[in-house]
Amino acid sequence: MSIGTGTDLGGTGLGGLGVGGSGPGDQPGAGPLPPPVSAPIRGRRIQLPRSPKIIAGLAMLAVFLIVAIIGPIVAPYSPSASSSTTNGVPQPPSAAHWLGTTQTQQDVFSQLLAGGRSTILVAFLAGIAATILSVVIGVSAGYLHGRWADDLLSMLANFFLVMPALPLLIVIFGFLSPAGATNDLLIGLIIAITGWAWGARVLRAQTLSLRSRDYVESARIVGERGWRVVGFEILPNLAPIVAASFLFTVLYGVGTYTALAFLGLVNPEHWSWGSMLFEAQNSDAELSGYWWWYIPPGLAVAFLGTSLALLNFGIDEFINPRLRAAGVARRQAKKSGGQGLPRRFELGLTPVVRSRPAPGAAASTVAASTSTTSTTSVAASTSTTPRTREQTS
Repeated sequence: MSIGTGTDLGGTGLGGLGVGGSGPGDQPGAGPLPPPVSAPIRGRRIQLPRSPKIIAGLAMLAVFLIVAIIGPIVAPYSPSASSSTTNGVPQPPSAAHWLGTTQTQQDVFSQLLAGGRSTILVAFLAGIAATILSVVIGVSAGYLHGRWADDLLSMLANFFLVMPALPLLIVIFGFLSPAGATNDLLIGLIIAITGWAWGARVLRAQTLSLRSRDYVESARIVGERGWRVVGFEILPNLAPIVAASFLFTVLYGVGTYTALAFLGLVNPEHWSWGSMLFEAQNSDAELSGYWWWYIPPGLAVAFLGTSLALLNFGIDEFINPRLRAAGVARRQAKKSGGQGLPRRFELGLTPVVRSRPAPGAAASTVAASTSTTSTTSVAASTSTTPRTREQTS
């Protein structure tokens, strides 16, 4: 006597529902199932920010960097060369002198090209030195939170934050020799002394937030050394903030070096945009109406600062979730015809526009969900149906 099992579902097997049993591939005459097609694996790409601010800032900064590199080479005249031995009247722009001449008949355009190298070089040297100081002091203070080193480094940063920078720099530059007042490296390092504290405070606050994350705790548990935890777990996550701090310090270096040169604390024979303004001010170019003498260097400083500020604002939008969400919402609103965003935003809230699916897509989604629900209910009822047992002799 043998015992068999069977299921009475009205001639419908479980294979048709994909639960079990015989499927179409098991029927006579049916060919083998095709092998599954795997999607191609694409490598991860580094997506750079596409903000118009970053693109405009990079384009403007690239122009200034090219001028700083090749400016003194392509200058039509020597910036210190004078075509007259006596003080004369500054000449307006002409074909021979595109931006006119100074009171001693020196070419303003050549001075503008030659002065850009010193201004940009000092600003970037100050930015690099101040960023290194801020990273070392700020990250160390944040990682060593609760120890005496944190208190000491925080007190040092607070001291330089509240100290007036310009009077300190005036005192320091007063002790420089004439040779030291023309050394771009030394000037950049001196400016960096007063420009690192703000970035150190920001990096300390971010390091305090990162040091309690799970991946940092895991690195400590497995026995990683402190310098390795900081270098490989914390610093990579601080890269956008370090970049923003660097740009801010370079902008600070441009303004500070121009102000010091305008005050006459830098050797006037060492050409920079600030020394051009110093010479124009000594000759009363503003009162005499010699606009071509002081407007070009002033515009150069303004546009260089604008390029750095645009880059800084673009990076801030890229790393700030609230600003990034607001930018995405505005782009979606523009694509949808400007609908969905209020004219006046409520303070403290970030407006976000959610895209609505098309009517056809909504109907297909409802149909797909209905069919999925019915299939699931049939499969559940099939699994709970009691099986009848027959005994055959």
